[in-house]
Amino acid sequence: MIIPRIDIADISKSFPGVKALKHVSLSVAAGEVHALCGENGAGKSTLMNILSGNLQPDEGQIFLNGNAFVSNGPRDALRAGIAVVFQHLSLAEEVSVAENIFVNQQPVNRFGLIDHALLNKNSRILLEELNIELDPSSIVGSLSPAQRQMVEIAKALAKDPQVLILDEPTASLTDESIRVLFEIIVRLKKRGTSVIYISHRLAEIFEIADRVSVLKDGEFKGTFPRKGLSREELIQRMVGREIKTVPRTRDESGEVILDVAGLSSHKFSNISFSLRSGEIVGMAGLIGAGRTEIARAIFGIDNYNEGEVRLRGKAIKLSHPIDAIRHGIGYVTEDRKKLGLFQEMTVTDNIAVSKAESTTESNFVDKYAALRLASDYRTRLSIATSSLDQLTVSLSGGNQQKVLLAKWLATSPEVLIIDEPTHGVDVGAKQEIYNILTDLARNGLALIVISSELPELLSLCDRILVVRRGEISGVLSAGEATEEMILSLAM
Repeated sequence: MIIPRIDIADISKSFPGVKALKHVSLSVAAGEVHALCGENGAGKSTLMNILSGNLQPDEGQIFLNGNAFVSNGPRDALRAGIAVVFQHLSLAEEVSVAENIFVNQQPVNRFGLIDHALLNKNSRILLEELNIELDPSSIVGSLSPAQRQMVEIAKALAKDPQVLILDEPTASLTDESIRVLFEIIVRLKKRGTSVIYISHRLAEIFEIADRVSVLKDGEFKGTFPRKGLSREELIQRMVGREIKTVPRTRDESGEVILDVAGLSSHKFSNISFSLRSGEIVGMAGLIGAGRTEIARAIFGIDNYNEGEVRLRGKAIKLSHPIDAIRHGIGYVTEDRKKLGLFQEMTVTDNIAVSKAESTTESNFVDKYAALRLASDYRTRLSIATSSLDQLTVSLSGGNQQKVLLAKWLATSPEVLIIDEPTHGVDVGAKQEIYNILTDLARNGLALIVISSELPELLSLCDRILVVRRGEISGVLSAGEATEEMILSLAM
């Protein structure tokens, strides 16, 4: 018999014009890893914000250990034993790891001042228990994204919660950090902690979850034991429709469009490869291996001190992104929120902005031409938006990614670099983006795809370049590549 730790009973929540949750009921057992799945907009984040005290439900009740639980804010939830690690971190970057972990619960000396020696000692004990290798005195702003994520997890566990909610916890983690996180989760299960795990990475769910609950359009679609649940069945329940795959036909006869020869900087060394028309070349490697740095150099963001980039056999100088754009090279950045899109601008403005930069003509943008351009790409890429005047910040992750793709396709590139094409994108939108990329290649566009998801690279790419410590450690063809081979070259 499953012992309930938390019961969610008939919860509903509405926002202006949107019914975010519709009479959702589910339970999570003590010592259980319970995955919550659904496309973007399914209601997962709304439900977690209600559990964490950030939102109040319009209807329904929550029971914790059989007792009615009412939260008037996040502090009430924390006191009751509910801790959340949100996808977007809440750390103070200017202070230390220890001060972040024990925020609002720092030990004090007899004068009422923070006892930094004891604070660091307590933090070190906790980090060692969690097998997280970090110096408690390090300033958070100096840490890598993966290290910051581990600090956020340690911060939540410092409260010794009964319920731990993890929202896309591995989005910024290295493979090694993911392994450490899963070991932590196993130990928490043995202690009786309930873990609610939200992720678009289905492989993780099938590895770590005991049961899986599915939300779709704000409605509860059922809870299922992970054992006996197939990937296909889970996807079907999440999206409620058949996901069609565009078949990938591989053709190695295309003209060489891009040649990178002996490119070197202080971040990478002797990078050489070619890219043909209609080809998708993948870049694999651990976080920090230098993949993004190579892409930034090819796009003119960062300098390189040796080697050259040739387009159709002619050496080109790339001292600024404008040079790359005007030579027909586009770059879809990994961080679409901070570096890719103007969040507070409209869909139309975001799509039209790079088109304006790609021409030497007047910077004045004809608003009617921009509207026609945006309308064309909304249709071509199936961008779901109520209006082309809708602010990009209000779109789902998948639709924001499509807008970002449209922004660069509007420049008519010959080469398109895409860094983490489906980062933070739900499973239905992922396949739509894969189909878009496949269709672009079939129509002659040369693509470089950087991804931390090996199945993504294996299904999309003609060749895969493996980057290790700033160098290309191997090149694998689609026919021979396996996850094991990629990892052996990457580590």
